[in-house]
Amino acid sequence: MAAGTLYTYPENWRAFKAQIAAQYSGAKLRVASSPPDFIFGQTNHSPAFLSNFPLGKVPAFQGDDGFCLFESNAIAHYLGSDALRGSSKQASAQVLQWMSFADSEIIPPASTWVFPTLGIMQYNKQATEQAKEEVKRVLGVLNEHLKTRTFLVGERVSLADITVTCSLLWLYKQVLEPSFRQAFPNTTRWFLTCVNQPQFRAVLGEVRLCEKMAQFDAKKFAEMQPKKEAAPKKEKGGKEGGKPEKKEKKEKKEEKKAAPAPEEELDECDAALASEPKTKDPFAHLPKSSFVMDEFKRKYSNEDTLSVALPYFWEHLDREGYSIWYGEYRFPEELAMTFMSCNLITGMFQRLEKLRKNAFASVILFGSNNDSSISGIWVFRGQDLAFTLSDDWQVDYESYSWRKLDVESEECCTMVKEYFAWEGEFKHVGKPFNQGKIFK
Repeated sequence: MAAGTLYTYPENWRAFKAQIAAQYSGAKLRVASSPPDFIFGQTNHSPAFLSNFPLGKVPAFQGDDGFCLFESNAIAHYLGSDALRGSSKQASAQVLQWMSFADSEIIPPASTWVFPTLGIMQYNKQATEQAKEEVKRVLGVLNEHLKTRTFLVGERVSLADITVTCSLLWLYKQVLEPSFRQAFPNTTRWFLTCVNQPQFRAVLGEVRLCEKMAQFDAKKFAEMQPKKEAAPKKEKGGKEGGKPEKKEKKEKKEEKKAAPAPEEELDECDAALASEPKTKDPFAHLPKSSFVMDEFKRKYSNEDTLSVALPYFWEHLDREGYSIWYGEYRFPEELAMTFMSCNLITGMFQRLEKLRKNAFASVILFGSNNDSSISGIWVFRGQDLAFTLSDDWQVDYESYSWRKLDVESEECCTMVKEYFAWEGEFKHVGKPFNQGKIFK
């Protein structure tokens, strides 16, 4: 079974293909998409990274055995199972056909239409209208093919479905409003079938279809462009006239330095998803805390939990600046196979990348197949439940019941010890420890 690390930036639809394939095959895939594991624009241009991936692009996969791959379709193919690749020679060829179809027929017009609505690309009416027609054409091809089929190839999900679904993702989320997609009911039915499979949901979360077609926002586009400072006016005079000139040269030099180097330029798809408008920090209103979360995480990762990490945690915890919460999955009756339950935890973690800097959690799966439960201890910056501070963090949290713990209570001390160490009586659970996952 394949095992390794996928390097990418958050919400990269190309990386989703590999992650979903791994969900189906059971491949042990770690995703490195945030500091300190991966810093987009830095890590992927380091000598070490380039020695394995000469183009410096992501997603990129490095196996635990040292095997390296770039190009998302190849990574998904490697991480997938035989069933995903096609059960026969003919089926494999059909899978490859639809994967190529996605790259050559869907992505170009989708990019032309969607990117201006994201503020990444200047709007061109003629190009956009042409792109809409091309999207209608490819949706029509899919709609006709899916008239008597549940999936693109055979009777089960394959890499064809994974690849084409991911390629259509931003279209359905951003511009395919109800009136537009009305002409393609088979395509939409198939798309919803795919994104609601447990393996897809574990990676994508809940996919909400567009209700109103997004339009080009000139103001948003202008805000996302690099700001250029006007050159200072030249002053008259002898000696003093030369000083502003030097300042001007200095500013031009700094401006040039700030511009991205050619090797850091992204293709259009990567640019659209990697370039995000700057949003207000949900924790900006809080005073500076004395508790250094990263230092605790290093202690927890590299040293003994009971003798080093826990004492450090309680000694340095800023009780005014941080809070501790207990979360329990509300629908244990829906949990079936334990590996699928673990996928729920992993999927939630992956969708909370931007929360990592201000949170730590240990979430545990208890019990066995068809008799399990999920619960965990979370440490958040501030005194509020962090998920409510940002719409981006609310995909999964309503599936859990949340209770703020009294930091000074014996209950809190015991639960933190047991969940952080993955050992103890866990009297409140009533099921044996199965496995745990750490959000850090």
